[in-house]
Amino acid sequence: MNKFTLLSLIVVLAAIAAGLAFPSDASANNAWGNYHWARTSNPFTLKLGDNVNSTWQTYFEMASADWTKSNVLNTNIVSGGTGRRRCRPTNGSVEVCNYAYGQNGWLGLAQIWISGSHITQGVVKVNDTYFNMAAYNNINERQHVMCQEIGHTLGLDHQDESGASLNTCMDYYYNTSNSDTKSTHPNQHDYDQLAAIYAHLDSTTTLRSVPEQMQNADLEARSAWGREIRASANKRAAIFERDFGGGHKVFTFVIWVQ
Repeated sequence: MNKFTLLSLIVVLAAIAAGLAFPSDASANNAWGNYHWARTSNPFTLKLGDNVNSTWQTYFEMASADWTKSNVLNTNIVSGGTGRRRCRPTNGSVEVCNYAYGQNGWLGLAQIWISGSHITQGVVKVNDTYFNMAAYNNINERQHVMCQEIGHTLGLDHQDESGASLNTCMDYYYNTSNSDTKSTHPNQHDYDQLAAIYAHLDSTTTLRSVPEQMQNADLEARSAWGREIRASANKRAAIFERDFGGGHKVFTFVIWVQ
């Protein structure tokens, strides 16, 4: 093997190794396990309960419109079914709330109730205690967090956990100003991932009851979220799991303040 051939081989192998070490967003898998809303046809409609004030209305409506661009689902904003302070779930839908939830360390969170592999209900909360502070009170960070938390309730995980921007709201990028417009909407990979998650159909819809213990559980405090099963390298986010037994769980996706 001459020097030129050997050098060419080394370059090719290095390129392959780089591709394996740093996969593109197009090849990343950001489904959250096999969890999904059960439905008998596509596109299906998911109701988003409107429990936000006028400050958040535009961001909520934009996030709903963004996710409705998917070929497999539509999100429909309906009257809220809970109070903003407690933000309790409603069976078969996602309740979206804003409130000054206090200096508890989290900027936004999403919780999904699971029965087997099916999502039965969910909530999204954005914390005005921090969003009213200068560090977070900008239009792009509000849009990023709202878009991401709703995305979690559809069955999506994060695309990237490094803090870099993949230009999707499903990454851990931190928008620092009104001019920093990265990562405020889903990207094509998010829509492709939703198509993969919902490629199969179910024999029933998700509308089913959850165990009374699970339905009545107070999941507001961090101590009630169960065990932490994953945290991002940059400490921007974490995922918690509370197992109620019998295939019934609640997952909590958290975006921490910086």
